[in-house]
Amino acid sequence: MNFLSLIESKREGKILAPEQIQEFIREFTAGKIPDYQMAALLMAIYFRGLNTAETTALTLAMRDSGDVLKFPKDKRPLVDKHSTGGIGDKVSLPLAPLLACLGFRVPMISGRGLGITGGTLDKLDSIPGFKTLLPTAQIIAQVQKVGCVICGQTDKMVPADKKIYALRDASGTVPSIPLIVASILSKKLAENLNALILDVKFGSAAFMQTKADARKLAKAMVALGNQCGTNTRAILTDMNTPLGRAAGNWLEVKESVECLEKKGPNDLLELVLDSAAHLLVQTKKSKSIAAARKLAEDCLRSGEPRAKWDEMIVAQGADLKAFNKKFAQNSTAKVVVELKSEKSGCVSKCDARIIGEVIRDLGGGRLTKDLQINYDVGVDQIAKLGERVEKSGMLCRIHAADFVQAKAAIIRLKTAFEISAKRPAKIPLVVEIISH
Repeated sequence: MNFLSLIESKREGKILAPEQIQEFIREFTAGKIPDYQMAALLMAIYFRGLNTAETTALTLAMRDSGDVLKFPKDKRPLVDKHSTGGIGDKVSLPLAPLLACLGFRVPMISGRGLGITGGTLDKLDSIPGFKTLLPTAQIIAQVQKVGCVICGQTDKMVPADKKIYALRDASGTVPSIPLIVASILSKKLAENLNALILDVKFGSAAFMQTKADARKLAKAMVALGNQCGTNTRAILTDMNTPLGRAAGNWLEVKESVECLEKKGPNDLLELVLDSAAHLLVQTKKSKSIAAARKLAEDCLRSGEPRAKWDEMIVAQGADLKAFNKKFAQNSTAKVVVELKSEKSGCVSKCDARIIGEVIRDLGGGRLTKDLQINYDVGVDQIAKLGERVEKSGMLCRIHAADFVQAKAAIIRLKTAFEISAKRPAKIPLVVEIISH
């Protein structure tokens, strides 16, 4: 095929036919189109967009570029959750074992970090021995036996997305609605789900900066998901401030387990329980969100999801003794320093974007697709919006590889926080639910 002509067509804003999209996905997956040409097309799509028919064709072509998961018949519904990503967004980690304990099967196929956001797989890679890459047979067997798995797509599962996903991160084309829709839904549709909940974020540290853009993305994904036979719902959530009190790969794993032990921060707990409640309603396991939330709360309180977490990570190769030893440590980074408040008052700003950029530059994220990550760096004990701090009180802790990095991080993190005499108005975390 003449791929250059397709790049030129999209550059000029022309519409690509479904057959053209199917062919270039097939050719790129087979290694017949070089990365630099695909990156050029992605940039053209970023600026020119795709219409609904093009986005649908791209999503299905990517799904069909490899294997689709096939599970045995089972009374437990197959469900999953996906987030568009944010700073401190670790909801998937405690949610998967909770859903398994609520009578679901959860084949959670996740990705690595994009931009400044940490990826679920990067977080899990910080667990000693944990394997995020599993063969298809093991994914299916673990879902059937344990009830949940969190892993990356296999080489044979949606391989087109795997290659494009890495290119988007390195070519500045992440915040494109059709590319996000195709990436997320191609993987989710390959899981053969009964129901899917999407957490679509907006704000300073989200791919969608405004609520209007987030709503547009959510509506596109919900419409396409439902059209393809998966009961799909989205929640719009605020990502101007970090979720939870910890951001950085290992620090987020630690906070996730604390959530399962009922010690986690309220905003993280809220999103975990909300996601579970929606899936209970979507699969008709519960008649109302209120009743479903109570069911999820009771399940979390029982301690079963905490035990299920251990079962899941051991099934994926984790050394439980080494994990527990690491979990018990106050920090695993070489240097830990505190950022102190220069005055007393209430936290009126905690900019998630600045915090995310600092963590990336500490080594906790990627600037290029092949960059190695330092799993132990990050920021924790983050003061939340509206909280009172005294002069010289702690705004957060920085976990760094050395004192030079830590000092640079402190200077930048000072600009992330604002302290005011007056307590700011409370901002809701979940602002809208989209079901069609």
